[in-house]
Amino acid sequence: MGIYEELIARGLIAQVTDEKEIREMVNNGKATFYIGFDPTADSLHVGHFMALCLMKRLQMAGNKPVVLIGGGTAYIGDPSGRTDMRSMMTAETIQHNCDCFKKQMERFIEFGDDKAIMVNNADWLLGLNYIDMLREVGAHFSVNNMLRARCYEQRMEKGLSFLEFNYMIMQSYDFYHLFNEYGCNMQFGGDDQWSNMLGGTELIRKKLGKDAHAMTITLLLNSEGKKMGKTVGGAVWLDPNKTSPYDFYQYWRNVGDADVLKCIRMLTFLPLEKIDEMDSWEGSQLNTAKEILAYELTKLVHGEEEANKAQETARAVFAGAGSHENMPTVTLTNDDFTDGKIGLLSVMVKGGMAASNGEARRLVTQGGVSVGDEKATNPSQSFAPADFADGIIVKKGKKVIIKFVVE
Repeated sequence: MGIYEELIARGLIAQVTDEKEIREMVNNGKATFYIGFDPTADSLHVGHFMALCLMKRLQMAGNKPVVLIGGGTAYIGDPSGRTDMRSMMTAETIQHNCDCFKKQMERFIEFGDDKAIMVNNADWLLGLNYIDMLREVGAHFSVNNMLRARCYEQRMEKGLSFLEFNYMIMQSYDFYHLFNEYGCNMQFGGDDQWSNMLGGTELIRKKLGKDAHAMTITLLLNSEGKKMGKTVGGAVWLDPNKTSPYDFYQYWRNVGDADVLKCIRMLTFLPLEKIDEMDSWEGSQLNTAKEILAYELTKLVHGEEEANKAQETARAVFAGAGSHENMPTVTLTNDDFTDGKIGLLSVMVKGGMAASNGEARRLVTQGGVSVGDEKATNPSQSFAPADFADGIIVKKGKKVIIKFVVE
C-alpha cells in the first residue's frame, strides 16, 4: 500500500484535483507540498494536530513539507467558518505567535537541508505593491465566483469586510509564490479551504500555462479538527503550559464512543492492520480504545515519559487511588484569600474550571463538582489555608480534575 492509499484508508482525503498524478507523485516521494498555519494564538491546538500528523506521514514517505506560517495573512484574518470578524493583531503579537509555532512544529516535522522548510508569507505579502497586485493577480479572479465560495458563506450573513474579501487572493498568491520560489507543486488544507486552494491552483495555471503542475488536496477532518479544539474550559492546546499533558490525555480519553476509532485511524501512527482489528470492539473494549488513543497522542505531542505519567494518574484517579502525583496543580497565594478564607467558587475560577462564579455555582448546584471524594452540594463552601496542607482535589465531571495547593 502506498502512502496515498494509506491516507484514503485512514479517511484523510476528501477531494483532490488530478488524482492519478497526485497518487503517482505522493507515492514516489516527488511531492513538495505546503500546509498553512495562521498564527492567531501563541500555541497550536488540536485543530492543527491532524495537519501536523499528515505532514509527518508524507515526510516519512519521502515527500518534502513546506510549513507556511501566515505572518502576512494574519494581518487580514481567515473568514472561513466565522460569523464575525477576527480581532486585528499587532505586528509584535503576530511575530511572537509565529515564533511559538515554529518551536512546537519542530517536535513533529524534521527541518533542515533537503528536509522540511518553514517560510513566513509576511516575507512576500507585506512588500507587495497594491496596484501591481490588482493588475497581476486580481485580474484573474471573478468576483461572482468568489462570492459563491464556501469560505465566505457565513460571513455574508452578517457582512463581509473588504479586508476579509482579500483573503482568498492572498492565500492563492501564496501557492503561486511557493510554486515559483520553492518548486512547491502541491497544497493540502481543510475542506473549508477548498475554494481558496482552487484559487491558487487556477492562478498558477493562468499565469504559467495549463501545463503547470499544481495539485490540490483537501482533508476530511481538518475543518472538523477545528471543532475538536473546543471542550469545557476552552481550547485544547499543544503547549503544555496552556494544556497540561494530563488534561491533553484526558481530552482524548473522553472522546465519544462513535469517534474513538475514527480518531485512532486518522491521528495515530498505529498500523492499519491493528486498527482494523478494533473495528468490532464494543462496550468496555471502547474504553481500552480510548486509552490507546489518549496514550498515543499524548506520547506524540509531549513524549513517552509524560504520556506514561498522564496514563498512570488517570487510572489512579478513576480507581479512586490516593496517588495524584502527576495531576495538574494550581497554586494559590495569600492574595487569593479574603479574611483567611477562599470560596469553592473562587477556587474553581482560579483553576479555570469555570469562567465565572455564576458558572461555577451552576456546576455545583447541578451536582457536577466533587471535592476530594465527596460531591459538593454547598456553593458557599469555603476553605482556610490550612485546609490545603495536603492539597485539595476538585473534580468537574469526569474530564477535569485539579489539585489545589497553597504556596
